[in-house]
Amino acid sequence: MLLIVTNGCLPIIGPLESNVKYESRSSMITTLDNSNEEVANQIFTVFQRSYKIEAQLIGTLNFPPLLRSVKDIENSKTQFYGFIENECIAAIIEIAIEEQHLDINSLTVDPSYFRKGIAGKLISFVLEAIEFSEAIVETAVVNLPAINLYKKHGFVEFKRWTPSHGIEKVAMSVESAL
Repeated sequence: MLLIVTNGCLPIIGPLESNVKYESRSSMITTLDNSNEEVANQIFTVFQRSYKIEAQLIGTLNFPPLLRSVKDIENSKTQFYGFIENECIAAIIEIAIEEQHLDINSLTVDPSYFRKGIAGKLISFVLEAIEFSEAIVETAVVNLPAINLYKKHGFVEFKRWTPSHGIEKVAMSVESAL
């Protein structure tokens, strides 16, 4: 499938879930059905566009998220939520929940929508809409924009390490306010 991106907009092609979670006149947060091939392809495209910028930011060519395929996304058992603005996918947050433990597996914003507060809206959404006792996220130590964003939402660092791919990482967590 070929997706044509015009004006930086990735138009919605596949079906959206009917359960809209947040809505304003021109934007909404909704569940994305990653098991649908068209939707998985759209998720992949946003991931690729965003992660290429992140790879440059952290100074690496070997960035594991860029290796993820459409099939990997399609077969994932995680939950995907999309921030839709003017009928375009502006950003995606991917989460996993197990026994009240919330993992933010990915948070990507299409570069056309950088610096508009969308990532913060997605973080707020999952922290408010999902029942959890602790939420955890990991990012590269040098990804200061992401670290600062998570700190604004109450996340605190609890671990640093360097996995086999060589990119030093930081893990951050926040406890539920409930």
